[in-house]
Amino acid sequence: MAFVFAWTLLCLLLCFDVGGCRSRNVLLIIADDGGFETDVYNNTVVQTPHLRALSKRSLIFKNAFTSVSSCSPSRSTILTGLPQHQNGMYGLHQGVHHFNSFDGVQSLPLLLKRANIHTGIIGKKHVGPGPVYPFDFAYTEETNSVLQVGRNITKIKLLVRKFFQSHKEERSETKEERPFFLYVAFHDPHRCGHSQPQYGVFCEKFGNGESGMGRIPDWEPKYYSPDQVKVPYFIPDTPAARADIAAQYTTVSRLDQGIGLVLEELRKAGFENDTLVIYSSDNGIPFPNGRTNLYGSGVKEPMLLSSPEHQQRWGKLSQAYVSLLDITPTILDWFSLPYPSYSLSMSQPVELTGRSLLPALISEPSWDTVFSSQSLHEVTMFYPMRSIHKGPYRLLHNLHYRMPFPIDQDFYISPTFQDLLNRTQSGRPTGWFKTLNEYYYRQRWELFDVRTDPMEKVNLAGDLDYSEVLESLKDLLLKWQWRTEDPWVCEPDAVLEAKLEPECRPLYNGL
Repeated sequence: MAFVFAWTLLCLLLCFDVGGCRSRNVLLIIADDGGFETDVYNNTVVQTPHLRALSKRSLIFKNAFTSVSSCSPSRSTILTGLPQHQNGMYGLHQGVHHFNSFDGVQSLPLLLKRANIHTGIIGKKHVGPGPVYPFDFAYTEETNSVLQVGRNITKIKLLVRKFFQSHKEERSETKEERPFFLYVAFHDPHRCGHSQPQYGVFCEKFGNGESGMGRIPDWEPKYYSPDQVKVPYFIPDTPAARADIAAQYTTVSRLDQGIGLVLEELRKAGFENDTLVIYSSDNGIPFPNGRTNLYGSGVKEPMLLSSPEHQQRWGKLSQAYVSLLDITPTILDWFSLPYPSYSLSMSQPVELTGRSLLPALISEPSWDTVFSSQSLHEVTMFYPMRSIHKGPYRLLHNLHYRMPFPIDQDFYISPTFQDLLNRTQSGRPTGWFKTLNEYYYRQRWELFDVRTDPMEKVNLAGDLDYSEVLESLKDLLLKWQWRTEDPWVCEPDAVLEAKLEPECRPLYNGL
């Protein structure tokens, strides 16, 4: 914290030295179920020239992680800096179950609004309640078609232009250099086979100009053949999976072209040189071992951080471990805003366990620890997990490990998973690095050395040679759970007694 304070003070002194500063702004761009399908991360098959151009003006994080591999919970952590078990967004926001953050959560848009920063959101919001996540300018699935505001890149371009025009008009009327925070949340490259199957498994046909598909004027569709794709280690290498990935690539290309349009609007509006741009995704890709898992394949994310004030780090790679929990503290730091003192479920003040990423724009930090926490995805998918990744080791705690790991509807009907089911049922080779039984039934503790075992196949939790590592990581994970008011902190072999001094009371249940 002392380093961050000194960095902020230095920036203020530089402003005074040059006779004042222009207002700082933030553009946050989030993909939906996006991964590393870009040449920024060495996938040279997918054509993503706009992400590549952004990376040349960015610090590229090689070890960025989500703190939860599920859409609404992840978006809530991005906009609050609090893990899902602390902010209350345990599962998906949509439908009759409509999981919400707690009413008292002090979210990023709420804090920025109070600081007189102009806030806008375009695309997928997927969090609530409204009073906790207020935006001055909002075009989301709450009042529009998510296909239009999340996948129609021409519509997104025009909405971004409208936001900048309204911001300029207000600034002209008030004569005030009011900063802005614009959150553009693409719906690409999320699957759509469950909700809009007529557009293809990844909505890769939506707006492509074919009969019944409509036409997105700014989109030049890119098509890929199954034999071109790069199959990640955690996906079965089968014809069905390859065709699935090829469709995903087409949607990734649309995402990339949309990002290019958004960045062009930023330039045209004259804000490129005073805007911090952040790009990442909400969770892992929707394939086996990906989304809804806390394995590396489910939580590792792309992240680009572009600051016009720190060109010395442009195009550089950072090995620092960073988290989507860091986005809120980073943006607050960029605007020199403090985090307020308040409490939620317990008497202790809420604190951000993430950190500002701004110091990484000056020099390479030694950050080597991130935490993750998942409770459920869909309401019928309760499978609480907690994890810590420190240095070369990832430790997962599967709290209800005797249950089979649940499968979400969207992924269930995918060609990849249906093929995996059919091959397993008929006894044919699956082309996968594990069996479905191994995927469904897991050990309570899973410890991996990702240096020597990047596929996380060998569980070291029962290896006596790693007993000290295991106990040390367990201790750190437990401390983080207490610090973040995790209601599952005592599961599964004890009960949380919260009166007087919170503590775990044993159940003697044999676990």
